[in-house]
Amino acid sequence: MPPEGHDRSRVEVRRSARRSRTVSAYREGDRTVVLIPARMSHAEEQRWVTQMLEKLAAQERRRILGDDALMCRARELSAAYLGGRAQPVQVRWVTNQNSRWGSCTPSEGTIRLSHRLQGMPEYVLDYVLLHELAHLLVPDHGPAFWALLEAYPRTERARGYLEGVVSAARLPHIPGARHGAPSPDPAASCG
Repeated sequence: MPPEGHDRSRVEVRRSARRSRTVSAYREGDRTVVLIPARMSHAEEQRWVTQMLEKLAAQERRRILGDDALMCRARELSAAYLGGRAQPVQVRWVTNQNSRWGSCTPSEGTIRLSHRLQGMPEYVLDYVLLHELAHLLVPDHGPAFWALLEAYPRTERARGYLEGVVSAARLPHIPGARHGAPSPDPAASCG
């Protein structure tokens, strides 16, 4: 049985003759890909798929901070990059922000982060949290606001990551496009 709450139809098993003993798994969009040796029996495959789903779920649970941990992280980021000047009253996850990554109400000192950030790399979460902390000090996106974010060394990388997530969501989903179709040869496309 798959771990509770996991849709087994969203699991893709890829067998490889080059793989002799190792099994690995990763998330690819809304699917889980499990890589196994080609010689593995169906029973072994099922056992490994279940084990890898549980392992990925455990890793993801460890990466998702609770609201209290978000508040602690906000204080750490404020101290490290804003001289401790941004002091939020509340920092929490919300599920009603689907068109923005976070929001801030400076007059109340509240910061809300979209649940869509959960599981993203730590530097991305830190950037969004720092972005909202900066709004406690400067409510608009003028030069003074961006000057505050210059201290964070991964601002551009995090912004690029988030832009990539937004762009990927807009791409058409073509079933089977990645599977079975040969990868284009980059040299062949050069004129």
